Amino acid sequence: MKTPISVALGDGIGPEIMKATLHVLHAAGAQIEIHDVEIGEKMYLKGFASGMDPKMWDTIRHTKAFLKAPITTPQGGGFKSLNVTVRTTLGLYANVRPCVSYFPFVETKHPEMDVVIVRENEEDLYAGIEYQQSPDVCCSIKLISRPGCEKIIRYAFEYAKNHQRKKVTCFTKDNIMKHSDGLFHKVFDEIAFEYPDILNEHWIVDIGAAKLADTPEVFDVIVMPNLYGDILSDVAAQIAGSVGLAGSANIGDFGAMFEAIHGSAPRRANQNVANPSGLMLAAIQMMAHIGQPEVAERFHNAWLRTLEEGIHTYDIFKEGVSKKKVGTQEFAEAVIANLGKKPEQLTPVAYQTGSSPALHRHAASQAARHLVGVDVYLYHKGPLADFMSRISHINAGPLHLQAIFNRGVKLWPGGQPETFCIEQWRCRFTSGEDLRPISQHEVIQILQAFDHINMDVTKSEGLYTFNGKPGYS
Repeated sequence: MKTPISVALGDGIGPEIMKATLHVLHAAGAQIEIHDVEIGEKMYLKGFASGMDPKMWDTIRHTKAFLKAPITTPQGGGFKSLNVTVRTTLGLYANVRPCVSYFPFVETKHPEMDVVIVRENEEDLYAGIEYQQSPDVCCSIKLISRPGCEKIIRYAFEYAKNHQRKKVTCFTKDNIMKHSDGLFHKVFDEIAFEYPDILNEHWIVDIGAAKLADTPEVFDVIVMPNLYGDILSDVAAQIAGSVGLAGSANIGDFGAMFEAIHGSAPRRANQNVANPSGLMLAAIQMMAHIGQPEVAERFHNAWLRTLEEGIHTYDIFKEGVSKKKVGTQEFAEAVIANLGKKPEQLTPVAYQTGSSPALHRHAASQAARHLVGVDVYLYHKGPLADFMSRISHINAGPLHLQAIFNRGVKLWPGGQPETFCIEQWRCRFTSGEDLRPISQHEVIQILQAFDHINMDVTKSEGLYTFNGKPGYS
């Protein structure tokens, strides 16, 4: 029985590297049935804002995996990221990017590097929820949820267990973002406790990134929120040897997408020079995922053997190390010639049938939740004294003005005159030090009070306590 998969040729170098990849897959014995999906630049220009005809969802949904070449997103506004759309729509919550050194055949300063980055794929700032509510101020909303954290962190530990990895490391910035990144770190500690045989550690993302760039061999599996994962997986791939050698798996409960992590490189298109290795390694991940580990193993070992033989595309070719510079299709033919062989210096790979994503085991939180105040954001041009003269009298029932902020800096009470202010102001109203519960009606009264004095409210955020503890910074 052949496994149905969706295939998108993509843009730029996409069709060339996909042709090379499929050629090797078939030669390696892949039992796959290909269903074509048209995506990318042509579809954007036909008026599909997501880069794909909505009719294609049924094709992707009814196949076991989606093998996607890079695409080009046209310049200008109004176009959504197709990658983000597919990941979030299909619930592909885990992005898995192995970053491996192939020294001495590919140049790197880190010959022992073998890191797998497991990136959360559905939320964080990558949700793309943004607003511009005044001429000079924009904001993005960072969403971190307990279910999202539990899914990706448990996946990272299950991946480590199933692939004989010894340690899982978490990167966050919870010394600053104590609620959002703090939740990610908290859930990591909770789930790590369930895996006593796997070492665990946490790093603040800035020093963790520095350590990854300097000494990547001290890491094994790294799990992190979406934006950090996107940035640092590219960094890790590059310091391992080349972004062009990295494949990526996007795994969910109801589907999976596999792709190279690099772009469509239109300036290299139709020249038979592009390195197909990133997409090839993604296809190898796909074969293991759909239950054909023997094909993944044959393909991967042949690819490693080809690297060893010094048969390289232009991007990794180096005099004295490489033996022969080849084009895209010639590289594929060289890999096919090595099917059945194993590398002699690099470590041969062995694959087992891929396991299903880990059970989430999420239980809804039962914390007592109470509304105790509201932060009101206002558009106002002018100094603090002018602002205060207009709003200081506003209150409603138990709600009274507690503080005024600008860009997160407290201006009143107790501010300093040197603080630079922009046109977005935040006024905090609470029910007092005892934080007594209030009603939505009382929040509405505060908003109406600003309307009465012609102050422009751009947004508001409810302030809640959970089991008596403030759920806000």
